[in-house]
Amino acid sequence: MNRIFTTLLILFVMSTIKAQTLIERQLHLATVASLEAQGDLARLEPAVRKALDGGVTVNEMKEAFSHLYAYTGFPRSLNALGVLSKVLSDRKPEWKDGKPWTRPAVWDDAKAALELGTKVQTQLSGGAFNYDFCPQDDYYLKAHLFGDIFAGDQLSHADREIVTVAALSALKGVAPQLASHKRGAVNMGNTQEQVDELCRFLTENGLSQHDSAADACAGDWQKGEPNRGYAQYFVGNSHLAPLRPKNLKDGEATVLPCSNVTFEPGCRNNWHIHHGARQILVCVSGKGWYQEWGKPAIALKAGDIIDIPEGVKHWHGAAKDSWFQHIATHVAVENTKPGSEPNEWLEKVSDEEYNGLHEGLY
Repeated sequence: MNRIFTTLLILFVMSTIKAQTLIERQLHLATVASLEAQGDLARLEPAVRKALDGGVTVNEMKEAFSHLYAYTGFPRSLNALGVLSKVLSDRKPEWKDGKPWTRPAVWDDAKAALELGTKVQTQLSGGAFNYDFCPQDDYYLKAHLFGDIFAGDQLSHADREIVTVAALSALKGVAPQLASHKRGAVNMGNTQEQVDELCRFLTENGLSQHDSAADACAGDWQKGEPNRGYAQYFVGNSHLAPLRPKNLKDGEATVLPCSNVTFEPGCRNNWHIHHGARQILVCVSGKGWYQEWGKPAIALKAGDIIDIPEGVKHWHGAAKDSWFQHIATHVAVENTKPGSEPNEWLEKVSDEEYNGLHEGLY
């Protein structure tokens, strides 16, 4: 019966894990947009090179950085363009300019720019939006941001919103605008799955200032409560959410024999052994590690499954720069020793061992 339940659980969990839908080019655009917003020029330069290697064209990059001046200011926009110019001084032959840049016709027709911007803003907002409180900003938004800027044809409106969400995710104090553009990104042609994936990607790669578990995991699996009962056996903070059938009435406490464990970035449990049961981990979001004693560590991502034999010394946890969630369940085995503890907790995973994984030493 346990084996049947475990199989059904794995099939259910796997059906909820979203496949990647953003293409490499879009992820590169999101990366450089986030670093532009942060003003992190040291990380931006290699990211620009990778983006060009990954198929982003020079003119698309120019358009992305000029687009962002409306959200991050001219200084950071110009600094990012300066980084791009520096990178192009040592240009690879395979880097392409892309579609030739042309001057938008609405730049020479203020009325046309206002009409275009009003139409674009209405689509993005999901309805007419008039900022009567401040007519100046209302005009700037319609005529300039959604008119002049969105008139450029190097990036689609869907791509512009990916760039915008990535940049706003990198800034603190802009939660209302970020929430608005997450909705707007769907209105402009992205799917909700793509927006959720974008938020996970930004959080998992240290590109977001909005690093709550809901952002990191797209809200599909609840974070639960701080894992205080087992905190002594963890390095860093973890959270535990027993899985409870949704059709139960209030007050009914029945839970499934499994839990969702959320590890904050850098968190991992101690070396430990399960007696009397195999443990099965179904990874549902983020990036993490699993290692058995005397063996190389295994990198984990959403969709991976680990079957841990009874009696094997091991540990598991998050990557240094990523939240990580897995569903954990146990399957009893026949060789349980009378009176033995189910879990035998051992020494911590040292910083040297753990950091070595991220340096490619294991």
